[in-house]
Amino acid sequence: MSSIPITKRGAELLKEELHRLKTKDRPAVINAISEARAQGDLSENAEYDAAKDRQSFIEGRIADLEGKLSAAQIIDPTLLDADGRIVFASTVVLEDLENGEKVTYQIVGVDEADLKESKVSVTSPIARALIGKYAGDVVEVQAPSGVREYEVLEVRYV
Repeated sequence: MSSIPITKRGAELLKEELHRLKTKDRPAVINAISEARAQGDLSENAEYDAAKDRQSFIEGRIADLEGKLSAAQIIDPTLLDADGRIVFASTVVLEDLENGEKVTYQIVGVDEADLKESKVSVTSPIARALIGKYAGDVVEVQAPSGVREYEVLEVRYV
């Protein structure tokens, strides 16, 4: 399996979720299964079926997180030295050349992308267009509404 790039903060969040699943959610669902089993006939026991479904989801998620963390290449943006070039984990300030609107994005791994937090996936069209560029460059991005042009105002490694 190839390595999966992830920011230091993204890896911490995955580790926190994994810890919660193993220490809280897994024991709680085991307890729920025991209680449902104590009620008798399992063939028509909705609580038992729901608890088994929840257990299956939790175990699958644990396996998924363990796999991602074992293949993770953790990148700390504060340790990057890319000479002002846009790379994975860098934070970029852009200006939309059409309307003058300024936006800030951090380029992150697929699992940590969240547009509400201004984090875009490294596989997104905007991130692919930005990688390798410098402050002052103009970038064309193929958006659903058509081609958009952005000027890179600033590149930070925070």
